[in-house]
Amino acid sequence: MALSRARLSQPCGESTRLLPQASRLVELPYSSSDDDDSSLAGDTDLPVVEQDPGVWYPDPPKLSTFSQCVRYLAFLWNLLFLLLGLLALAVGVWGLLAKGSLGGERLAPLGSDPMLLFVLGGLGASTVSLAGCLGALRSSPCLLRFFVGAVLAFVGLEVLGGLLVLLARRRLRDALRDALLLCLLRYQDEPDLRFLVDEVQRSLQCCGLGSYRDWETNPYFNCSAPGVQACSVPASCCRDPWQNGTVPNAQCAVGTLRLGDAAAGTVVYLGGCVAQLGAWLRGQAGGIMAGAAVLVLVEAAGVLMALKMLRDIVPVGVQD
Repeated sequence: MALSRARLSQPCGESTRLLPQASRLVELPYSSSDDDDSSLAGDTDLPVVEQDPGVWYPDPPKLSTFSQCVRYLAFLWNLLFLLLGLLALAVGVWGLLAKGSLGGERLAPLGSDPMLLFVLGGLGASTVSLAGCLGALRSSPCLLRFFVGAVLAFVGLEVLGGLLVLLARRRLRDALRDALLLCLLRYQDEPDLRFLVDEVQRSLQCCGLGSYRDWETNPYFNCSAPGVQACSVPASCCRDPWQNGTVPNAQCAVGTLRLGDAAAGTVVYLGGCVAQLGAWLRGQAGGIMAGAAVLVLVEAAGVLMALKMLRDIVPVGVQD
């Protein structure tokens, strides 16, 4: 009872001074926990903003099913043309190496070698297709833009070539005649040209440029030549190039240039290949135009797919 009276007898001011102390005692665990949290945060030495990867490395937008299909289709499209380009490049390089056209003594006729067309065409197609493949696979805006620009340049060259063919038919005929004359002069020196000339003469049933007498300009078939082929024409000019109907007769046109036109007409074709080739090209004009249109449509499809992928990845590329 005495103790209780003593407590009751304490002044009001002292009891009020005890309340803040009690509140501080109650708040101590919370303040100590805050200090521990701050100390742990200080030990990491990393700002809070850097711990959020979404601020600095945003996730790219999820592509739709259609966009993914376009991406895979573009990759396969470019992969197909890449393989075709590498095949053409390999054939061209193999042809040049097999004939020794890359040797130092044969660099002069390299510009007229047909295999050079395979090399240049295969190199261009494989380079552009490789850029398209990598651009579709890595979603690279730079490679896709290069692919689009290169394909558009090819389309422009094709359209320009078609317009030149339509507007300069006479000059094109003269250029074709000059090319055939070059093939005639180098018939024995270039295996590819010899194969091309033989196929044209067999399929079109013609001989020479304007007539079979044009083969006199060839140094091997000229009548003043010392070889066994003097005053002759290639066996591909013969009306019947087979011996006994089964064995090719390479000597079927020997001495034809010594004969008159009537006698020579029973052995070889008298008409030239320039007129026959021009008539064949006019007859195949529809097919050539259809093939050119299909090629342009295929190239346009590749450009459209590349543009669709560019539109899908441009926001990510801008942030980078």
